[in-house]
Amino acid sequence: MSVTAQRLDPAVFRLPVERMRDGWYSDQYFNLTKDLLCAEDRHPRVVMQVFQKEESILGGVDEAIAILKQCAGRRRPDGSWEEGWDALEVNALYEGDEISPHETVMTVEGDYSLFAHLETVYLGCMARRTLVMRNVAAVVRAAAGKPILFFPARHDHWLVQTGDGWAAHVAGAIGVSTDAQASWWGGRGVGTLPHSLIAAYGGDTVAAARAFAARYAGEMNITALVDFENDSVRTALEVADALGDRLWGVRLDTSERMVDRALQHAPNQEAHRGVTPLLAQGVRHALDTAGHDHVRIVVSGGFNPAKITAFEAAGAPVDAYGVGSSLLRGSNDFTADVVRVDGRAVAKAGRAERPNPRLVRVD
Repeated sequence: MSVTAQRLDPAVFRLPVERMRDGWYSDQYFNLTKDLLCAEDRHPRVVMQVFQKEESILGGVDEAIAILKQCAGRRRPDGSWEEGWDALEVNALYEGDEISPHETVMTVEGDYSLFAHLETVYLGCMARRTLVMRNVAAVVRAAAGKPILFFPARHDHWLVQTGDGWAAHVAGAIGVSTDAQASWWGGRGVGTLPHSLIAAYGGDTVAAARAFAARYAGEMNITALVDFENDSVRTALEVADALGDRLWGVRLDTSERMVDRALQHAPNQEAHRGVTPLLAQGVRHALDTAGHDHVRIVVSGGFNPAKITAFEAAGAPVDAYGVGSSLLRGSNDFTADVVRVDGRAVAKAGRAERPNPRLVRVD
């Protein structure tokens, strides 16, 4: 599944190199290990093996490699840095590769004192980005070819946006919501007319949409939220009538605690809370009947693989899915083990060396 057989340039990551070299972000026992090995002039040549335990999509490996390239080495007595990368041999899979439980995804071979302090940070990169890739790939599969918009920026710390956006892009998301998320491939964030702008226009969705389209129609696809008054069918028609061909799509985002007015007389009200296939069908029918068949329908609000699968099974007339916090849920942890020392097999019980012919030597 890898998008490319090329690695990202280490400069893309803008690593805090000096702090990583000094172990600022590392578990202290790794820093103490490095310090002891250097103090005793002990330089075991090890093979470090990295793996995880899920059927997943590998992410963060280029950042892990960048950390090794820029931060492996040791401090000289005068405080200057002795580079260590050229003394290491690293073999790894690529970003976006499908990976199996316990499959070796990267090996690092060389003087352990050169990179002992980096294990925390390179494993953390792969854990985070692989989690996002796996989750995005799952919703992409569920959507059966329909676009996925990656919208979890507000659900996590801003510092994770750049790498998360890249991971989502590699895993198949068609759009991200912030420029930071798109920065590693030179893209831009995409978005819709937000609820807050509608509020700023006194709750008038049409007025807000007119103003938004007047300013931005030449720069982006105009998509309007239509649930501000909890009357998505009526509002979608009003916006479509007002904007005409300038309107690319409408976005349904009804709260999961509410039933849209269009469905308030339908039986089994509990089944109609939030955005449902029936609501999408109602909006689609109304738009088509009024001659607005060009207007797409985007849905958001609590979507995950199961909910998308249900929408697809129901034949819901949805053109794109906006997915947020579910893409950050769960875990995809990585482990690194020394499995060979000075040419001799030395591994923790149950963690024997597992060579992987798929690994590629990193230049």
